[in-house]
Amino acid sequence: MNVLSVDLGTSNTVAVLSAHGRPPRVVDVDGASMMPSAVFAAEDGNLVVGRDAERRARLDPARFEPNPKRRVDEGTLLLGDQVVPVTDALAGVLRRVIDETSRQLGGKKPDEVRLTHPAQWGPVRRNVLLSAARQAGMGSNLVLVPEPVAAAAHFASFPGQTLVPGQALAVYDLGAGTFDVAIVGATQNGFVVLAEAGLPDLGGLDVDQALLEHVGRQVSVRDPGRWQSLLRPMSTGDRRAQRALREDVKAAKESLSRHPQTEVPLPEPFEDVLVTRVELEALIRPGMLRSVELLAGTIRSTGMTPGRLVGIYLVGGSSRIPLIATLIAEQLRVVPTSLDQPETAVALGAHHVPQEGITLRTSDISSTIEDVQRTRQVVAPRTGGFNAGPPKPPPPQTGGTPAQNPFPNSGPQRVQGPPSTPTPVPAMTAGPGPTQYPVQQSRPQSRGSSNKPWYIATAVVAVVVIAVVSIIIATSGGGEGDTGNVAGADCSSRKADGDGMSECMRKVAGAVVENNQCKAGAATAGGAQPIETPGATAATCTIDDTHTVMYMHFGASDKQDGSELSGVDTAKQYIDTVIEQLEGIGTGGDPKQGDWEGDGLSGTYAAIDIGSGSGMVLFAVNDSPVAGALMNIDIGGSGDITDLVDYFEQHIKPGGDGGGS
Repeated sequence: MNVLSVDLGTSNTVAVLSAHGRPPRVVDVDGASMMPSAVFAAEDGNLVVGRDAERRARLDPARFEPNPKRRVDEGTLLLGDQVVPVTDALAGVLRRVIDETSRQLGGKKPDEVRLTHPAQWGPVRRNVLLSAARQAGMGSNLVLVPEPVAAAAHFASFPGQTLVPGQALAVYDLGAGTFDVAIVGATQNGFVVLAEAGLPDLGGLDVDQALLEHVGRQVSVRDPGRWQSLLRPMSTGDRRAQRALREDVKAAKESLSRHPQTEVPLPEPFEDVLVTRVELEALIRPGMLRSVELLAGTIRSTGMTPGRLVGIYLVGGSSRIPLIATLIAEQLRVVPTSLDQPETAVALGAHHVPQEGITLRTSDISSTIEDVQRTRQVVAPRTGGFNAGPPKPPPPQTGGTPAQNPFPNSGPQRVQGPPSTPTPVPAMTAGPGPTQYPVQQSRPQSRGSSNKPWYIATAVVAVVVIAVVSIIIATSGGGEGDTGNVAGADCSSRKADGDGMSECMRKVAGAVVENNQCKAGAATAGGAQPIETPGATAATCTIDDTHTVMYMHFGASDKQDGSELSGVDTAKQYIDTVIEQLEGIGTGGDPKQGDWEGDGLSGTYAAIDIGSGSGMVLFAVNDSPVAGALMNIDIGGSGDITDLVDYFEQHIKPGGDGGGS
């Protein structure tokens, strides 16, 4: 079986191939083990990637994006006069990798592709990565592997390194764009992430920026206007000069990891500047201390101490900075480990992760609440930089662990309410001698607590969002021209208008979209930030303080056997999947199902009683790729599911009054 692992990094992409029964090896792209994750939008509309993109950037820097992964939340990139979806940019990078791999395999595609991703990435970002991979032609057998899990597997693969069931490893990952830390535990079946945290405003690019500002403070007084033109270029010449300057600053940073001092070449009229490792370390020490403090806090959140770990493993190209190892040794009294090339550790390690230890996000829709919350936390604006305050402590672990598994399951789980009592944790071993590995428990709810309905309601609503995202993930892009029309409205195009509605969705929504505020994206409740759903069109309409309606226009999707579902079938599959996932949750027993008619349309609905006056009505339109979800979150309310069905009939279904003012 030929397996390809790809670590699409902020600055560089690394691919590793295991073929014809041979050990995994790094795939050389354009003669190098690492390919720049850069893209350049050519005037003919084509995307140029890698080293070719960097070379073309010297001619027209405005068309160049060196770090598309860092802009994964932005949706689109403006490259010159072209608007390029981020998914297309990432797909271009992955396509170059798969093309080179296929060439080395004699024209064949790998049987399986493993894509690594930061552990903190939620479903939206993972969906963007999967969509890009499918668009790049990587096939349907795609597997996602959290980066710290891959790093732990790489650590354990080296002779003399042990990571046996019951032991744990801290992974310190400082890449170009972000800093991530995770505590990874070993089980009988593989590896699980026990705790994770990160700093979105700390990475190698931020080190480059700090050094650039330091150089500027020394030379800008000679010609402030010229220096400003380098920082904020307006002309092609200034952009070329800025790009050359940033490359020289980055090279100087890397040189200072090997030498005590180096020079930074500067364009005229400035003279070259001598910088020392001591100066660089003074600049970046506050940021690096933040990372070490976050590392220590994440270790504490698992109930362990640094000395109880098997080790602290440094990965990511920027972890080469000598100051990092020094600070970890000083603060935590543990000498960290760095093996082989830190840039290739994740891609190589993905091959050593056993199948049982892989999170196959394309076929299971769980871990919903944590995923949604994590996504929103990670996409917060980058603030603070090296002078920011101390990092926030990582969130506490929720619940205990089953006795047969020493670590919490980091793979797919059904959404459940909070545990009523903590679960005891068995004795574990880490290093010599028996040791207790306590897992931080959530506080048990007192009897008669009024919080339980809120947790259940939140879980149910979150499942809807994740179910949508998961089915979108399983698509091949949901192409246009999918199916039919709805009462004259064309459903072949999913293009959204200013309210986030396709023509087909607007016909179904009717008065709802006319009388209320609607936004593009899927949201769990009124006022919540909508989540983008690449590959499908979704919009959320806020009716009042408790009622929210989400509409989705699905495209075609691939089945496991390689055949294709129409958008109509995918919409039905969506509702069936949500009902299946909600089995056993709530207080109303089986969903109440029925038919509806209105405004010349007809369809089916399924009403789910969450409890305490809250509920949900899922509805589909016959012979249409559009489905919807009416959500009522009214904790402590006196209504029941029949009232919500009546509300749907009167206000939400096609022909209703829309429920707005």
